[in-house]
Amino acid sequence: MFHTFLRGLCHSIDLIVMLTGKAAAYLMPLLAGIVAYEVFARYVLDSPTIWAYDLSLFLFGYVTALGGAYAQQKRAHINVDILYLTVSPKTKSVFNLIGFALGIFFLIIIVKVSTGKLLEALEYDYRRESEWAPPMYHFWVMMIIACALFIAQLVRDTLNDIYYLATGTPLLKQKEGTHHGH
Repeated sequence: MFHTFLRGLCHSIDLIVMLTGKAAAYLMPLLAGIVAYEVFARYVLDSPTIWAYDLSLFLFGYVTALGGAYAQQKRAHINVDILYLTVSPKTKSVFNLIGFALGIFFLIIIVKVSTGKLLEALEYDYRRESEWAPPMYHFWVMMIIACALFIAQLVRDTLNDIYYLATGTPLLKQKEGTHHGH
């Protein structure tokens, strides 16, 4: 029963992270369209916008931050393969657990800082220092959500590796190319 609960929890995290990552990817064409429009407005119409730079900056931040957990899910982050590929699957799991713990620690710090920045942005109505001057609170909300998703993905990966170390069998069936060594 505990095994079923763990598998269900991991599958739920996988689904939420995957949907968020794919949704964030849909912001890329919007970002490209805004940049293209700004180039057209600036150089063809000789009438640059006051909002395109800020909006494209925010969208790029959203895409990269919200895509981080999905990149972890797809194992797209950088790894030190020269050492990692030479060790046993159980040693890989130990390496993973160390990396996951450090990642979770770092992300918790970012959540704490982002929460403080969010509260300040709301209390003092912080705005981006530009001609358009959009509010900043949404950026800090997004950072908290992105970090929470990344932490959830790392917890899922931690559960998977702990289960493997304890039982010698994977908790979840791994899709081709999505896990490292077991």
